[in-house]
Amino acid sequence: FEHSPVSLWVEDFSVVKMLLDEVRAAGITDFRTFLNVHPDFVSRCMQEIRVLDVNQQTLAMFGAPSKEILLSRLGDVFRDDMRIHFAEQLVDLWHEKLWQQREVINYALDGRPVDVFMQWSVFPGREADWDQVLVSLTDITARKKAEAYVEFLGKHDVLTKLYNRAYYEDELARLGRKGPWPVSVIAVDLNGLKAVNDQFGHGDGDGLLRRTGEVLKKAVGEQACIARTGGDEFMVLLPGRDERGAATVVEQIEEVVVLNNQFYPGARLSFSIGSATCMQGDRLTDAVKTADRRMYDAKRAYYEALGNERATQND
Repeated sequence: FEHSPVSLWVEDFSVVKMLLDEVRAAGITDFRTFLNVHPDFVSRCMQEIRVLDVNQQTLAMFGAPSKEILLSRLGDVFRDDMRIHFAEQLVDLWHEKLWQQREVINYALDGRPVDVFMQWSVFPGREADWDQVLVSLTDITARKKAEAYVEFLGKHDVLTKLYNRAYYEDELARLGRKGPWPVSVIAVDLNGLKAVNDQFGHGDGDGLLRRTGEVLKKAVGEQACIARTGGDEFMVLLPGRDERGAATVVEQIEEVVVLNNQFYPGARLSFSIGSATCMQGDRLTDAVKTADRRMYDAKRAYYEALGNERATQND
């Protein structure tokens, strides 16, 4: 017990069993509804759990210098969503499930969240009163972080940290079905990426792409879908925003570009932008095509102006 590689707790749930028995004796049959009506019952049961002992791995996992200090700060360890998990544990106990397992989040004494796989069981021979319960906690924080990163990679472009094309296509289809309307679309193309790659190398080009992600997130905000849909192409979906709202976002993008170029030396950011708005009853894909066409018109004008400028310089 003391030197087990997993966190072990011996606890006394006898008062919790008495409280559950009292509720059952009162004629309650739908225990989940009872908890919804009496949420304080969950807190009371949590307070009645007695921790009899913990092992050394428990102290290490939660950063506690001693058992006494850990037991005096259990409120710091079991908080936030733990109440929700404990309510589910009570429902299982109501249905006489005396062996349980679930993933929960506890907290070290320094406030650091610890993802744990919890296994809970009543000691053999103690089923009548639950006065000795064994709880084992396995730290799965590293695994959960890896899972979260894999999930992130499935939805995001690694370089820009924006959504990827697959997520964008799903969101486009969802908004096309459900709105909220109107939905505005902004197509953004990073000007001059190929020239930067050719002249300075792909490292500098990647820097421009990362800056593009920074600019779009700063200018557009969290309520929109911002995605990198191609090498130098980006799309912004603005649910619930009309043409005026889209125009405001375009202005914000242009303003943040100016600030970004003042902050970073070297290659300058330059965007070609087109926007369109889809009203309820119209096809969102048509708005995407319109925004794309307007973006390409802006890109053509950009390169024509650039060519005229170079021709003037050569005269």
